[in-house]
Amino acid sequence: MITTDILIIGAGPTGLFAVFEAGLLKMKCHIIDALPQSGGQLTELYPKKPIFDIPGYPSVNAGELIDNLMEQIKQFQPGFTLGETAVSLNKIDEEWFEVITNKGTIHRAKAVAIAGGLGTFEPRKPPLENLEMYEENGVEYFVKEPENFRDKDIVIAGGGDSALDWSIFLSNIAKSVTLIHRRNEFRGALDSVEKVQELKDAGKIKLITPAEVIGLKGDGKIEAITIKTDDETYDLETEYFIPLFGLTPKLGDIANWGLEIQKNAIVVNNALDYQTNREGIYAIGDVNTYPGKMKLILCGFHEATLMCQSVYQRLNPGKKFVLKYTTVSGVDGFDGTRKEAEKAVVKKID
Repeated sequence: MITTDILIIGAGPTGLFAVFEAGLLKMKCHIIDALPQSGGQLTELYPKKPIFDIPGYPSVNAGELIDNLMEQIKQFQPGFTLGETAVSLNKIDEEWFEVITNKGTIHRAKAVAIAGGLGTFEPRKPPLENLEMYEENGVEYFVKEPENFRDKDIVIAGGGDSALDWSIFLSNIAKSVTLIHRRNEFRGALDSVEKVQELKDAGKIKLITPAEVIGLKGDGKIEAITIKTDDETYDLETEYFIPLFGLTPKLGDIANWGLEIQKNAIVVNNALDYQTNREGIYAIGDVNTYPGKMKLILCGFHEATLMCQSVYQRLNPGKKFVLKYTTVSGVDGFDGTRKEAEKAVVKKID
């Protein structure tokens, strides 16, 4: 049996940062994640994709961000149960919750923080005959390792940010990149649309719109796709077909835990601490919802911080919490007195 102060369900960026904030308050954390490694969607779906809205980083690859978060929390020695899914959550007494995974691992914690991102997710697949036969044989739904596509002929289908971003990125690696979208207009960021147009004009991306892929061909592996436009239907030879139509999120077993659910997200009290309708159970990051909710990593960091302060007060009733800045108290001395922190400032100035 594994015991801890806070059990975090989800090893994405929000869950990992919660470990840091809890560590500052001398609380121990253990993390459960269905994936075999930490990082959540950032590691599983787009580890090489750049992220531009993390404070202090003009640009940081998703995988690099996870590596940095793991380095940041290493000092607090969190525990991990990876490759297992949390299937049941019960309150066993006034102090402890019990969470059991699909492999029977029992966890007990004084508070539970659900940081499961979008929950479990499946790619939205195009309705093509024999599609499953070509999966992992030329049909890919995610770009996990861009180097696999070096010097290859690639067709990407989709009109959102992922389709645009990967078309731009892979144009520097692949032998050829063809982007197909059923409309002339794209849903992605304007600067990405403009970049794709520039690459098209430079001959580095072939853009086919409006059009759609209606068939796949090949002897056990993708060799060509069938494209239909307003004027004609024809085959285009390719080694990879990457349909990027988004993900279908599912909460899975979490939906059966007696939590208030709204549009596949967990309702929380954002006015206080991101607690759910069940006391002692919190939801932070993309998995939650409240008025004005924004699904940004930096918002998840903020929610994790307030959640940890709430848990600290629950576990230490009557003990006054004094906020101190790590710039003066450091990490190890975060539980020191305010007077000591002020002395540190004076010493630094002198």
